Amino acid sequence: MEKYDLIIGGQKIATEQHTEVRNPATNEVVALAPVSTLAHLDAAVTAAKDAFPAYSMSGDAALRDYCNKVADVIEANSEELAKLVTLEQGKPLDGLGSRFELGGCVGWARHASSLSMEPEIIQDDNEGRVAVYQKPVGVVGSITPWNWPLMTAIWHLMPAIRSGNTAIIKPSPYTPLSTLRMIELIAGVLPDGVVNCITGDGEIGGAMSAHEGIAKIVFTGSSTTGGKVMAGASETIKRLTLELGGNDAGIVLPDCDPRQIAEGLFWGAFINNGQTCAALKRLYVHDDIYDEVCRELTDFAKGIVVGNGLQEGTHLGPIQNRMQYDKVANLVEDARAHGGRFLLGGDPDAAGEGLFYPVTLVADVDNGVRLVDEEQFGPVLPIIRFSDIDDVITRANDNPNGLGGSIWTKDLERGRELARRLECGTAWINNHGPVRPDVPFGGVKRSGLGVEFGKWGLAEYTDLQVING
Repeated sequence: MEKYDLIIGGQKIATEQHTEVRNPATNEVVALAPVSTLAHLDAAVTAAKDAFPAYSMSGDAALRDYCNKVADVIEANSEELAKLVTLEQGKPLDGLGSRFELGGCVGWARHASSLSMEPEIIQDDNEGRVAVYQKPVGVVGSITPWNWPLMTAIWHLMPAIRSGNTAIIKPSPYTPLSTLRMIELIAGVLPDGVVNCITGDGEIGGAMSAHEGIAKIVFTGSSTTGGKVMAGASETIKRLTLELGGNDAGIVLPDCDPRQIAEGLFWGAFINNGQTCAALKRLYVHDDIYDEVCRELTDFAKGIVVGNGLQEGTHLGPIQNRMQYDKVANLVEDARAHGGRFLLGGDPDAAGEGLFYPVTLVADVDNGVRLVDEEQFGPVLPIIRFSDIDDVITRANDNPNGLGGSIWTKDLERGRELARRLECGTAWINNHGPVRPDVPFGGVKRSGLGVEFGKWGLAEYTDLQVING
C-alpha cells in the first residue's frame, strides 16, 4: 500500500502516522495519507516564512513566469491527477468530472499570469506624486474542501503565487492524495518553501487559523466551520477570504419552455452530484408551467447514469463520504414525512459497498421543510410551486445563505431586473453555477467574506501601501 508524504520546504517529509483514504465508490483503500503534527505545521510555516523575502522580491515578470510554469506542470500530469481525484473523491473521469476539474486548474493557473500588479497613480504633477501599491501579505494558509479538491486548491494558491506570497495548503482529510501530489509537482517548479502541503483533521486547521506565522487564511467549506476559522483568526487579526455554504435558489418564470431549460436546470443542480457550493439547491417554478417542468426535468434525469467514476459512460459518482450521505438521506426522509411528492429516486440501494444515492427530485414541498431550508449538498432537488413573483423573491431571500441564484426567462431585461433583487453574490440568467477566472465570485450573508478570482480576488492577497511624495 502506497504511503504519501508531506511536502515542506520543497522536500517530501515522512510522518509516523498515516490514515486510510477510501474510494467512496468501492470502499477500497486507495492509499495511506500522512497525518501531520503541530510540529509539522510549525516546520511548514518556517519554510514558507524563510522563502518569502526572496520570492516576494522576484519581480513581476518572474512571478508571471512562475504562474505559467505551474500551469505547464499541471497540464503535463493532468491524467495522473484526474485519476487520483476520481479514486478518492468519486466523481467521473469524463463529462463534468475529474478531467474537467484539471482543465479548470490549468486555465485558472494560466489566467493568473495575466493579472496586473501595477501601482495605481493617484497624483503625479508638480505638486507631488501619490501612488498605491499592492504588497504581498506574507504566508497564506489555505484550507480546502473535498468536493473540488484540486480546483479549489488552485483558486487559493494562484493569487498567492502571483502576488508574491508563499503558501501552506491543508486539504480535506477525505481527499488529501491528489493535493499532495499536485503540490509536489508545483513545488518542483517553484523555489523551495514557496508552496507546502500538510494534512490532518480539524485540529491542524484550527492551529493554522490561530498561528502567528500565517498572515492570511483562505477557506472554502461550510458556514459553521468558516465561523470557527474566523474566530481562530481573530486574535492575530488575520486577513480572511471565506467561501462558505450556499442554498442557491433558481426561479423559473412562466414564459420559459420547460423542455428547452430542463438540461440546464439539471446540471445547474446536479453538477458534481450536487456537491458544489454554488449548485442550484432550491427550484421555484411558476404554477402555470410547474407540472410540465417537473415532467421534463424527470425525463432528462432518467437518462443519467450513476456509478463508479472510473467506468465509461458514468455521469455522476457517489456521495464522497458517509457523513454527507447520511445527511442527504435524513433530509430526504424528512421531506417524505412532510408530504413531498417523489418524482424520481429517494430509495437508495443499501446493498452495495459504495456511497451511491440516486438522483432524487422532490415536488410539492415549500419553505419550512428542511430540504428547502438547509443545504443538502447532494443529488437531491426540491421543486417548489409559486404564483406571485414578489412572494417568490421574498421566499428565495428568506435564507441565511447568499452565494448564488438564478432567474430563468425569455425576457432578459426582466430577468436582470429580478436578479438584482436576489440576495446573493452571483445571479445567473438562464444558467446556474458557471464561474470565470476574470469575474469576481463570493457570497453575502453567511455564505462568505471577500471574493475570489480576477483583479478583485488578487487584491485580497495583498496589503495596500501608499507612497506619498
